[in-house]
Amino acid sequence: MERMSILAILLVTGILLLFVKTDTYAQQNLDRISISERSDGKGFVIRNHLTATPDSFKITQPSSDLIQFMIYSSNLDVSDLTKPDLPGFVRNIEYQNNDAGFGYDIFLEEGSYFSTTAYHDRNGVHILIGLEHATREVVDQITANSDFVYWYDYQENNVEFDFRFSADDDAFIQMRNNNGFNVIVIDPGHGGHDPGAVNRSLGIREKDIALTVALKVGEYINQYMPDVEVVYTRKDDRFVELSRRGKIASEVNGDLFISIHVNSARNSQAHGAEIYFLGLARSASALEVMKRENSVIDLENGGGPTQLSEEELLIFELANAGNIAISERIAMMMEDQFRSRAQRRSRGVKQAGFMVLWNLPMPALLVEIGFITNPNEARYMSSENGQTILASAIFRAIRDFKQEYDRSLRQTNNRVSND
Repeated sequence: MERMSILAILLVTGILLLFVKTDTYAQQNLDRISISERSDGKGFVIRNHLTATPDSFKITQPSSDLIQFMIYSSNLDVSDLTKPDLPGFVRNIEYQNNDAGFGYDIFLEEGSYFSTTAYHDRNGVHILIGLEHATREVVDQITANSDFVYWYDYQENNVEFDFRFSADDDAFIQMRNNNGFNVIVIDPGHGGHDPGAVNRSLGIREKDIALTVALKVGEYINQYMPDVEVVYTRKDDRFVELSRRGKIASEVNGDLFISIHVNSARNSQAHGAEIYFLGLARSASALEVMKRENSVIDLENGGGPTQLSEEELLIFELANAGNIAISERIAMMMEDQFRSRAQRRSRGVKQAGFMVLWNLPMPALLVEIGFITNPNEARYMSSENGQTILASAIFRAIRDFKQEYDRSLRQTNNRVSND
């Protein structure tokens, strides 16, 4: 009898272990992603053809032209994934295989507005993404409360983005040949008879916030980076033409140009920081910001063109690849500081054809620190505490890049002396 009991226990234990093993090690495959029109004509469906139910999934819509989707699974195989043909409303899909699973960014064409949901199919295995046609106003409400997925957060041992450069980095070599990283030009946007964006109900103007934050950034640099010279395009409430701002930077042989601005939107819930470097606007929202900032030219004597051509921007990118690369890297550092230091929502690093950045022979950024049309953010940006934290985030990115540059320089000097 005792022997029979032991055998029964062993049998039950074996069966349980078999189930545990099967559940733990069952291979999950994502074989195919397909996109089809809904039968009711109200939108589209993106189907993720899976062989087993994943742990979980997430969908977010951080901007009107971007949908981000993530499948969480520790055992997901996408090696044989068949990717979908892109329909007319999709500009591109970028796939992100990472340590937590698999995700992708869906970039929509301009003027394509959808509200999105993600859910299991009836079989409980496939995951469907429903895209329903919506108005711009509805999408604005959705994006105002959505956060970006930072794919590098899902990489092991990469809690912080690695911004370090090699001594042999082409962009660094170019900067060293141009006498280093010693002069920072800070450009407070707008000024004088150009108030920039305005929150009339709160009496807050972009030009005032931009100037105060810019001066604070300069104060931090003077205090903590005494070997770096700070030059302002304006230090008080005066109007400076866009072309003159760039000339000031060139005349002092600047090594970095940072133009500080405040954003605005029709959606009063829109919030967060955006960081731009010069290039083709790759989203509708970036194009809108560019047009608004470039419209300052209408206030200048004689006016001028308010938009750079695609050909001009492509030629500039090719001729200034080193400066463009450094601009992007500093922008990424700044984005990280806005998230970690300022605890602000980041709306990403982007490119657009800003006239104030045009033809600058140095790395250059335009920073939109927040939305003046959002009452809460407007109050924050106009407060002493908010301005101090925002200025500190900008300064820390400059400081971190300077430290990386100096390390690269020492590396090169050591190599030369050893040779």
